[in-house]
Parts: sequence; C-alpha cells; structure tokens
Amino acid sequence: MFDAEKWSLVWTHRQTFIDGTISTLLMALFGLILALVIGIVIGFMATSHKKALRAIARVYVEIIQNTPVMLQALFLFYAVTFAGVNGFSPLMCGIIALGIYHGAYISEVIRMGIQSVPKGQSEAAYSQGFGQIATMFYIVLPQTFKIILPPMVNQVVNLIKNTSCMFLAGGAVDLISRTNAFAVGEGTGSAAGQGYIIGGVIFFIICFPLSMIASHWEKKLKQKDIQPVKVRKKPDDITDAELEEIIREKGGEH
Repeated sequence: MFDAEKWSLVWTHRQTFIDGTISTLLMALFGLILALVIGIVIGFMATSHKKALRAIARVYVEIIQNTPVMLQALFLFYAVTFAGVNGFSPLMCGIIALGIYHGAYISEVIRMGIQSVPKGQSEAAYSQGFGQIATMFYIVLPQTFKIILPPMVNQVVNLIKNTSCMFLAGGAVDLISRTNAFAVGEGTGSAAGQGYIIGGVIFFIICFPLSMIASHWEKKLKQKDIQPVKVRKKPDDITDAELEEIIREKGGEH
C-alpha cells in the first residue's frame, strides 16, 4: 500500500483518472438536467387534480424506483444498440438512464414539497381570484423550494455515485470504468489497490462537500422553524391592575 513505485505508476497514468472524472461529471450534469425536467413534470402530474395524470405518475415512480438502475441502463443500452441506432454512446446511455431513474425520485421530492404547503393557502388564493397556475407559481412553489432543497442536493450526490453503475453498459467511460481498466491492465494491475483508492478519493472530494451543504441547509431550515418566543417583561412602574386594564383595552381593539 505504501509502495512508492506503485503510486508512481498511478501518477504516470493520471490522465486515465482525469478523463474518467470528466466523463463522470458530464454524465452527472446532463443526467441531472434530464432528471430535473422529468421530476418537475411527473411531480406536477402527481399533484394534479386529474386522476389519470396522478395514476400515470404513480405507475412511473413505482416501476422506476423498484427496479435497479444498472438493469435499466443495460436494458436501455442493448435495446437501443440491437435496434440498430447509430451513435448511441455509453455516455449518452448513462445520461438517459440516470435521468430517468433519478427523475422518479426527484418527482417524489417535488410532490411531497408541494403537498407540505397547507391546502388552506391554495384555497385562500383561489378565493382571491388566482388561477391554479398563478397559485402554484406565487403561493406554493416559493414555500416548496426551501423545503425540497436539502433532499434535492442529496439526490445530486446519489446521482453522482450512481454513475458507477454505468461501467457495465457499453465499456469504459466513467471514473469507475477507467479505474477498473487501470486495475486489471497488464502493465498497471500491480497498482490496483492504489488505483481504487484514487477513484474513491475523487468520488469523496466531489460528494462530501455536497452532502455537507445539504446537511447545513437542513439544519438551517429546522432552526428557522423553531424560533424562540420572546417574553416581554412587565415594567416595574406598572401595577398588575394597570396591566390588566391595558390588556382589556388591547383586546377591545380586535
């Protein structure tokens, strides 16, 4: 583990890990964009007043969440490849598979965020002449955003880690695939342990700060929800009778 020669071998092939990291970040970025689009659409469908839309959203979420992302990626890659579609790269497969998979989880985060806003606020908005879209945009979503932010960041972390599941779909593209190729390589296999350590360290450097941000936001939101009640002291120069009279007068104003 502390063999300088093996670490030197890792350094010599550092471009392998750099290329893998870039591919992983690209896959995660575009996969996240796709997941957000799918999540928003399905999340709104899940909170729609139309039963058919809610049913479609529920079926999608249950199917995707209850099947492994690796199985979905393999099915997608080989189904498209055997269909004769040209130019469908492993990177594209990873983006689509991760987008579809995490879109289901993001939709649930959005659904729970929307449903956490009291219905009375929506009803009050309707009574003031707001339509459904205006109510969602001006009343519901601003309150939903702060609620869903921490779990959304956690989904980003999970998405980045799940890029490691793509190494079976179509060859070495992502960081784990490149790391594994280094570990089993004819001239580099002797430094397999060092290679896997470097791969793990890179993932940790990417994911740990995001996890800390999510944890910090979550704690901050909880602190805002629990505000201390300030009790004003009764001035020494006011008698109890005078204080009761002031309270009665204030109550009469309402």
